[in-house]
Amino acid sequence: MEPSVAVVGPGAIGTTVAAALHEAGRTPRICGRTARERLHLQGAAGRIVVPGPVRTEPAQAGGAVDVVFLAVKATQVEQAAPWLTALCGADTVVCVLQNGVEQGSLVAPHVPDARVIPSVVWFPAQARPDGSVWLRGTARLTLPDTPASRVACEALRGTWCSVELATDFLSVAWRKLLQNAVAGLMVLTGRRAGMFARTDIAELALAYLRECLAVARADGAMLGDEVPHEIVDGLRSGPADLGTSILADREAGRPLEWDTRNGVVLRRGRAHGIPTPISDLLVPLLAAASDGPG
Repeated sequence: MEPSVAVVGPGAIGTTVAAALHEAGRTPRICGRTARERLHLQGAAGRIVVPGPVRTEPAQAGGAVDVVFLAVKATQVEQAAPWLTALCGADTVVCVLQNGVEQGSLVAPHVPDARVIPSVVWFPAQARPDGSVWLRGTARLTLPDTPASRVACEALRGTWCSVELATDFLSVAWRKLLQNAVAGLMVLTGRRAGMFARTDIAELALAYLRECLAVARADGAMLGDEVPHEIVDGLRSGPADLGTSILADREAGRPLEWDTRNGVVLRRGRAHGIPTPISDLLVPLLAAASDGPG
C-alpha cells in the first residue's frame, strides 16, 4: 500500500514535489495559507496542473498521513505548526524541505510524536507573479540514510523527483548551506547571479565561503578546499538571471531566512572559537534588511 502524503506549503519547492507526486498518480493533500483550485508547474517537459483545492484550515486536514513534506521557510514554521498537529500521528514522517542545518531542532518541538528528517533540496524552482512555478532544472533531494527517510523515499518512488540517501548527511547539508549563505550577497546588492561575474564580488564570495568552510569543518563536515571555488564557478557559469528564495523574499518585503542561512555560521563560529569577520558584518546587515527597524 502506497504511503498517504500531504504537502504543507505549496510555494516553489512544495509545488514541485506535489507535481512530481501527481504525475506518478499519487496526488497529495495540499495545505497552505491561500485558497487555490490548483497548482501549476512549468518544467522542461511542459506544464503540469496539480488539482487542489489547497486546504487553508487545519480542520480540513483530513487526519494523519504517513508522510508530510513540510515546504515552508524557517520563518514560517510557527505558522505551519497547526497543520503539523492536524496531519501527524505517532508513525508520521515529516520530511523538512527547508534550508539550513538545524531543520530537526526547529521542527521537532512541534511534532513530539512524529519522526522528523531533514533534507537537502537540489533544484532551482522559482515562483512566478501569476502564482505558477518554474522548475529550471532536475528535481533531486538528499536525505539522511535512516529508516524514516526510507518512508519518504517510498512516497516519491517512481516520480521524476529523485531521492538519494547519504550516510554523511551532515557534510552534504553544510555543502548546500555554503551555497545558500553566499547567496546572501544578492540580497545586499539587489542583484541576481550575474553579479558573480565581477572579479571583486567573486573574490569577496570566495573569502566568505572559506570562512563558512572553516566553521563547517569545525562542526564535523568533511568538505575539501575546492568547495568555495566550485560554488563560485557554478554561480558564474549559470544563468545570469538566476535568483534565490532569499532575494525573492527581500524584493517582496517578506521576512528573510537570514539566521538559518547566514546567522548559523556566525553562531557556530563563535561556539567553536573561529573568527568570522565577514559574517560579523554580513549577518547584521541581513538581519536589518529583514527585521528593521527603519
